This record gives sequence, structure tokens and C-alpha cells, in this order.
Amino acid sequence: MKFAVIVFPGSNCDVDMYHAIKDELGEEVEYVWHDETDLSQFDGILLPGGFSYGDYLRSGAIARFSNVMKEVVKAAEAGKPVLGVCNGFQILLEVGLLPGAMKRNENLKFMCRPVNLKVANNETTFTSAYAKDEVISIPIAHGEGNYYCDEQTLQTLKENNQIVFTYETNPNGSLVDIAGITNERGNVLGMMPHPERAVDELLGSADGLKLFQSIVKNWRESHVTTA
Repeated sequence: MKFAVIVFPGSNCDVDMYHAIKDELGEEVEYVWHDETDLSQFDGILLPGGFSYGDYLRSGAIARFSNVMKEVVKAAEAGKPVLGVCNGFQILLEVGLLPGAMKRNENLKFMCRPVNLKVANNETTFTSAYAKDEVISIPIAHGEGNYYCDEQTLQTLKENNQIVFTYETNPNGSLVDIAGITNERGNVLGMMPHPERAVDELLGSADGLKLFQSIVKNWRESHVTTA
């Protein structure tokens, strides 16, 4: 499986994401600059964390107009797995691949620490290697991770089982403890915590590795045939 790590001016978790895929997962991966206009060679798309375009105007609001985002939308519409982490999640919200918006953390402070997440839905492309309601330790690092949507959208998220990760103890004020959601089709995931920073016990947790293993497992099941 071949992954693209999209790099925007201000991305700072792209190297972590590349390491997770190449060194821990053992899959093919390339950095892709924000002005790229063709992602057809890639099987999975990864939008890393950071401060794209300095987070000027609003987190993710400028990055969503980059050339590459037109291709990310095409990839998502084609059913390819698309993962946005932290700033990547914010960009997916801005471009409309996921519903809702991000507000400043409730305490108005940047937070960087491990948190416990509950796997609310383990029947997705990204979570099939986890057990239902499994508690995992994944670090956060954000100042605008307070997820919000209107009541109708929240009801839709619940009805379609699109809430994938929730915080055990909510660090940022996010609506109903939401830490990660998918689109209705289930091939686009946005999450604020950083699974790429939890792929080896040396980092304090390897719980994030299962997310990437889930992507590869599901991709192989649908693309690789055996005689």
C-alpha cells in the first residue's frame, strides 16, 4: 500500500507520520507538497498536524484552498482512505469532507499530553484492529480542538455511528467528548489526538499503530486477491 503525507507550509508532524508508515508499519510512503495536482498513484492520503499557513485567519482555513486539496477530495470521493490528524482534521472540516467546526480549547490554552480515548466504533477502515470500547493512550497537541456541530449534525453522527473516538476525560470542551469522526461513507477520518506519535512503546504508547494497521488490513482485503 502506498501512502501520501501531504505537507503544507507550517506542517510539523509530517516526519512523525512518515516514520509511522515507513519504519513502524513497513509500507511505502512519500511526502507530497501542497501544490501537487495528482494523487492518483497513492492508495491512502494522510494530512498531518502542525500549523498550516501559520493558522492565520483560522486553523485549516487557508490550507483548504491549496491545489492538493482538490485531489484529496477526489481521493475521498473515490473511496480511498483519508486520515486527517489535528491540523489535518481541521483542514478536512474546512474543505467540507467532514461536518462541524473547531473552536478554541475551553481553557484557551495549548495542551500537549497523553490522553485516554475510547474506541466508540471499531467497525471502520481505521479501527478494525481495536476492540469495541477499547481504551487507548494517544497524545494530544492542540489549541483549537474543541469540536462543535449543530444538533441536527450531532444526531446524524450518532445515527450513522460516525463518532469513532471519544475522550475518557474531555481535555478541550469538545461536544459529547468527541475526539474523532468519520464521514458517512466511513473512508475519511478526522481526529485531534496524534496516533503517529504512539506507534512504539519507546514513545510511551504503541496504541496508535493499530489504526494504521487497520487501514492496511482493510485495503488489502479489498484490493489483493489470492488464487
